[in-house]
Amino acid sequence: MTARKTNLADPIYHDDAAARAHLEALLWPQGAVCPRCGVMGDRITKLQGASTRPGVYKCKNCRKPFSVTVGTVMERSHLPLHKWVLAAHFMSASKKGMSALQLQRMLGTNYETAWFLFHRLRECPKGERGPMGGEGKAVEADETYVGGKEKNKHSNKRLPRYLSADAKQPVMVLVDRDGEARSFHVANVTAKTVRDVLVTNASRKSHLMTDGATVYLGVGGEYAGHGSTDHAKGEYVRGDGFIHSNSAESYFAILKRGVYGSFHSISEAHLHRYLVEFDFRWSTRKLADVERAEPLLAGAKGRRLTYRQPEGAAHA
Repeated sequence: MTARKTNLADPIYHDDAAARAHLEALLWPQGAVCPRCGVMGDRITKLQGASTRPGVYKCKNCRKPFSVTVGTVMERSHLPLHKWVLAAHFMSASKKGMSALQLQRMLGTNYETAWFLFHRLRECPKGERGPMGGEGKAVEADETYVGGKEKNKHSNKRLPRYLSADAKQPVMVLVDRDGEARSFHVANVTAKTVRDVLVTNASRKSHLMTDGATVYLGVGGEYAGHGSTDHAKGEYVRGDGFIHSNSAESYFAILKRGVYGSFHSISEAHLHRYLVEFDFRWSTRKLADVERAEPLLAGAKGRRLTYRQPEGAAHA
């Protein structure tokens, strides 16, 4: 099957009506659905009045108006919908990420809008996920440090507050060789920390693949098998090629190039959000750019973000 090619002249990137129709097709594949009571079909009416905003529907059950953005990260946004669709494409197509400053220049917004928009889109890939791996499958685990200064790699807990931004942050990643990656900003790299991440995300029926770090020795015995390579001795693949952690190393190579080349600096408070973005692109890397943007936008459903929202307080 031929991969779909990106066409930036597509109306969904320039026209709000086309962008809205595109979002409705992604979020409502079976037709409009009331975000409050869940009904659809003939219980939903599209409002067509001259004074009605485009894309507004009304539910005959709860008698409330709604649009495709209700209950999503786009709810109550004043940004045109076609710019949301274009930003999702840029995020999906930028292998090493795109900075908010670059997005600001390309969308013609201010920096705060671009930063806010990207952080909202980083919420979209979050969802319920089952255990990684399984019987006969390999799950690779590795850890690294990102940002900050090399001399502060292991001293982030001892740095005074005014130097905390210079501390390197520990990150752990699990990679299922079938495609999925999950990375985590962890407090430290200890046997307890890595075990907590592994046993809550990877099936114990999997074969665990790591480097020679001693933090994996204990938890490795809980899995169907534990293979490791000694990088200190220049060993990166063992046996018939099944034992290695090169996929996890490759993930970190892309992450670090994104941090140093695109973002330059990532705060500790938001690191976990950027990791979700890199996880998403890695896990969908076999898709074409235009195809990758579609599940990202589809994930906006149910991701309404507020400081506090009472039950039933959503608006169209």
